[in-house]
Order: sequence, then C-alpha cells, then structure tokens
Amino acid sequence: MHLNPEVTRRPRASRIPFLVALLGGSVLLSRVLGLVREMVLAAELGAGAEVDAYRAAFQVPDILFHFLSGGAFAVAFVPFYTRIRETRGDAAAERLLAVGFGTMAVVSALATAGLWIWAEELVALQFPRFAPETQALTVRLTRIVLPAQIFFVTGGVLRAALMANDRFAPQALAPLVYNAGIIAGGVLGARAMGAEGFAWGALAGAVVGPFLLPLLDLRRAGLRLRFRFAPFDRDFLAYLWRAAPLILGMSLLTVDEWYDKWFGGLLGEGAVAQIGYARMLMLVPVGLIGQAVATAALPALSQLASEGRREELDRTLLSILRASLTLAVVLAAGTLALAEPGVALLFERGRFTAEDSAGVASILVVFCLGVPGWVIQQVAGRGFYAREDMWRPMLLSTAVALLAIPLYLELGERFGSQGIAGAGALAMSVSALCLLLFLRVLHGGPRLTPLIGALGRALLVALPAGVAAGWAASLVQTPWAGCLLGGAAFAIVAIPGLWTLGDEATREVVRGAVGKLFGRRG
Repeated sequence: MHLNPEVTRRPRASRIPFLVALLGGSVLLSRVLGLVREMVLAAELGAGAEVDAYRAAFQVPDILFHFLSGGAFAVAFVPFYTRIRETRGDAAAERLLAVGFGTMAVVSALATAGLWIWAEELVALQFPRFAPETQALTVRLTRIVLPAQIFFVTGGVLRAALMANDRFAPQALAPLVYNAGIIAGGVLGARAMGAEGFAWGALAGAVVGPFLLPLLDLRRAGLRLRFRFAPFDRDFLAYLWRAAPLILGMSLLTVDEWYDKWFGGLLGEGAVAQIGYARMLMLVPVGLIGQAVATAALPALSQLASEGRREELDRTLLSILRASLTLAVVLAAGTLALAEPGVALLFERGRFTAEDSAGVASILVVFCLGVPGWVIQQVAGRGFYAREDMWRPMLLSTAVALLAIPLYLELGERFGSQGIAGAGALAMSVSALCLLLFLRVLHGGPRLTPLIGALGRALLVALPAGVAAGWAASLVQTPWAGCLLGGAAFAIVAIPGLWTLGDEATREVVRGAVGKLFGRRG
C-alpha cells in the first residue's frame, strides 16, 4: 500500500478529545443544516400528505442501506481492517479495501435496480392507509432517491479505511454536503416540482458528500484504490461474518425510525410528517454527543483492543460513558424545556401552521425522554465492536427491538403520535441499560456504579436548568424571545453546574465549548 507517512497515522486514544471536537463540530453543523433543511421543507410543503410521502420515500432506501452494511462498514470494518494491517501488513489491508469497495459497489447497484422495479408494491405494503395519490407520490420519490444508496454504501467503505488511517475530515464533511444538496434542491426546485426538488437534491448530495469527497481524500492520503469484485474472498467473508450481526440485526438505533413511519402511517394524514420534524429535533443532542463520541472513539478503542490493553480500554470507555451520559441528560432537559418556542421559531412560516407547531412540540417533549438512552446505546456498543464482538450485542438489541413492536402499536393506538414517541423513548432506554449490563457481564467492564453517580449528578444539573429555561421562556410571548431568554437561563444554570458536579472529561468539554464561544482556547 502506497502510504505517505506524513498524512496517515495510527489512531491514538490521546486524539479522542480532538476527534470528538472535530466530529462534534461536524455533527453540530450538520444538525444546523438539517434544521435549515427542515425549515425549508416546512415552509414549502407544510406538514401534510406531501411531507408524509417525502419521508416515507426514504424507507425502502434506508432499509436497503442497512442490509447492505453501509452503516456497518465504519463499525465492523475499522477494527477488522486495523487488525489485518497490524498483523499482515499494508498490502493485505489494501487488498481488503479493494475487495470491499468493488464487491459492495456491484451488489448495491443490483439491489437498487431490483427495488426500483418493485417500488410500487413495496410502498403499498408498508403504507396501506396512505391515500392513492400519496402512495403514487411516494413511489416517484422512492425511485429518485434509491440510487443514492450506491454512493452511501461505497463511500462508507472509503471513509472507514480513511478513519482507520486517522483521517476523519471526509467523515466530518459528508453529512454537511449531503444536507446542503437537499437544501439546494428544495430552494431551487420545490416551487416547480414540490417534494421532488428535495429528492433530487438528496441524490446529488449523496454523490458529492459521502462518495466523491472520501475518494479525493484517499488520493491525498496516498492510499491506492482498486476495484475488485470478489464476493468469496476469504478476508471479505471474514469481514461479512463480523458485520453480519450489524447487517441482520435490528437495533432500535436503526428501526426506531422505521417504526415511526410504519406505525405513524396508520394514524392519518400528517402524522408521519409531524413525527419526522420532532424526531429530527430530538436527534440534535443525540448526534452532537452520541454520534460524535462513538465515531471518534471506535478507532482508538480498537487499537487498544488489538494491542491487548484491556484495562486501559475499560478506563477510557468508562470516562467516555460518564461524560456522554451527563451531557445527554442536561441537553435533553434544555431541548424539552424549549420545545414549544423552539418549534415555532424554526418552522412556523409558509405552509406550516401554529397547529402544526403545537403538534410537533408535544411529540418532541416525549422524544426528549429517550435522549440519554440513544447516546448510551451508541457509545456502549463501541465497547463490543472494538473487541470485534458483534453477534452478542446485536442479538440482544434485535430482541429488544422486536419485543418493542407491541409497545409501539399499543401506545400509538392509545395516544397517537405522542404514544409512538413514548414507545421509542422507553424502548431505547431499556435497550441501553441492557447493553450496559451485557457489556459488564461479558467483558468485565466498565463498572456501572460510576455511571449511576454520573446520572445522579446530571439530574442535579438538568432539573434546575430545565426549570429555569422553561420559566424564562414563559415570561415572553414571541418564540425568538422565548428561545433567547430561555437559552440564556439554561446556560447560566447548566454551565456552572456541569463544571461543579461533572467529572474531568465533562469539564474538559465545557472548557472547550466556553473557550470557543469566547474565541479563546480551553
């Protein structure tokens, strides 16, 4: 493998704070762009049947992406690629990359073609209560966005190899470019094409962000990319065995969105749209903490595991879990407290009405209860994946996800969209707790007592900060003033509280955030 030692490095645990900052910044910017995307969508299309169709159109492509291991490549490929490189050298790692890229490109293209042909039947099966015109629009949009999965899957292979070589910029930029593509498509095309403008923007964004950017960075890194279709290659089959639980398994991290659409589609016009808006806002703190931390930590944890440094791995993971849990609880409280003025400020314009705002805010309040579970599920899973232990956690997660189906049905029937959000929050919290217990029993770490202490301290910060934010927001009438005053009150209580009650990892995050806010280093 033709590597430039100046631009490629082995992952190091000491770089996790920097990588968390990089990926956290990317996630923050991506969420900001996601908010802009949703604001454009709300203003142009509102929260009715057309948005139901737009959100439902991503269901078949998302399921395809899941079962083609697009998400699994970063999780399963990084530790496997790292071990191959460490034990057998760069040439073997280069060959694995070539086979992974070529084989997944062919398979994803064939699968996309098949699903494109059967799109009408698949939409009717999944959304039987959609009106005929809504089903027809869903089919058209599905066929536009389906080819994007080819670029997500193959780009995922490239980004995984780059992360294993300590190059995270393409991973950070990919979601930004993808969201920018959707926004551009909506701004330029929504007036003439409606939801199809957003769909074409999604396809263009997928080509440029997740695929072309890592392809260019691969050349800068000196990593040679070859195309090799070899589905029965020994190393590729070994990788598939490790990735199979992530491909075949159905963690709530993945299927919760499927459930929201499937069961939301049974509730009537606009339910899928409103749940989607609320879910996107809930995922802002989840992505800012859980996604960034989990992505940044995996290569370093994999390196520690490959070197046999188990105690250091457990200490590092425990520190990450404590800080992540603390921040998740506190940010969830802030999001919950400012749900009503926040939704109105972001979305209430154009075709998005005050009634839509009230509906989305009520769903968001319930969603926020599951934010800590979302974050812990993402981070704790890396304790298994770094050890290349894929099957057992995914069997557990799949069991929880399947057992949760009656909960979604029952709560959805009783309480509508809020019930579906509540089912997701409860199921995710139970899944996260089970995963932590599983990690402790199977691998001996990390210890759970420090996490209970971190949860208690987080609640001591979150409760008064959330109350202060809600009280301050209620003093004014306009959404922007409510968000401004409530956000200020939240920060005044939360930042000193985190500094006083948080552990060193939490204080480091607070120090860095405050330093960036005031333009100085932490």
